[in-house]
Amino acid sequence: MDNLHDLLLGGFETHSVEEIREALDKGLDASQPTREKRPVDWLTEMYTRSDRFEACLRLLLDRGATIEDPLLEMVLLNDGARLEAVLRENPSRLDHRVTMVSAFTPLDGASLLHVASEYGHLSVARVLINLGADVNATAAVDANGLNGQTPIFHTVNSNANRALPIMKLLLQAEARLDIRLAGLTWGRGFEWETTLFDLTPISYAQFGLLPQMHRSESDIDANVRTLLEASNRAVPPLENVPNKYVARG
Repeated sequence: MDNLHDLLLGGFETHSVEEIREALDKGLDASQPTREKRPVDWLTEMYTRSDRFEACLRLLLDRGATIEDPLLEMVLLNDGARLEAVLRENPSRLDHRVTMVSAFTPLDGASLLHVASEYGHLSVARVLINLGADVNATAAVDANGLNGQTPIFHTVNSNANRALPIMKLLLQAEARLDIRLAGLTWGRGFEWETTLFDLTPISYAQFGLLPQMHRSESDIDANVRTLLEASNRAVPPLENVPNKYVARG
């Protein structure tokens, strides 16, 4: 059985639908804890972001896993059509808030647009913005005065730069770039937890260069340029990308 747990968790880590299905077919129950945590929580809390996430989640749900919040389920499945139908029927649900574990930027008291931005789910992000979701909604601030970020913070240094299309969508929708946070705890509760202070979307983008974030220098450079241009600021040459000194080591 331990091998099946390893197979399941490995499938979550790489978003391998085949490995997840194999573990379930061989006896693991999608509705029961795996190593003291629900399989669906293992999946959503993993750090990988990819187009395969939705298929992995749908498989778990088909096999008996549950997400108690229907709106959150739609966002995590990137089900834009279903979400749009529900929100058109009840527009007040655009203000719905959730709290969930996030491997990267926190999702405490987060809007649905925060969640869509964190996972790079373009279809639901587009629906939310088109229906009038607040692109400058702030997440919860903790007891130490940290966090309180807007959705664009989730897009500026995302895993594999997956949220770049949403960053551009938010900029088109006039997401503010002059917001300044006292600080933010990235990866809270994980071994890579890092608390960062005095953040704007641009400075947070640059923090993607920290080694624990494992982001591409060229992606971060391009994002910073895009954000500077959107702020009507001059863009310096920034010619040393990737950093030749670091590469030489």
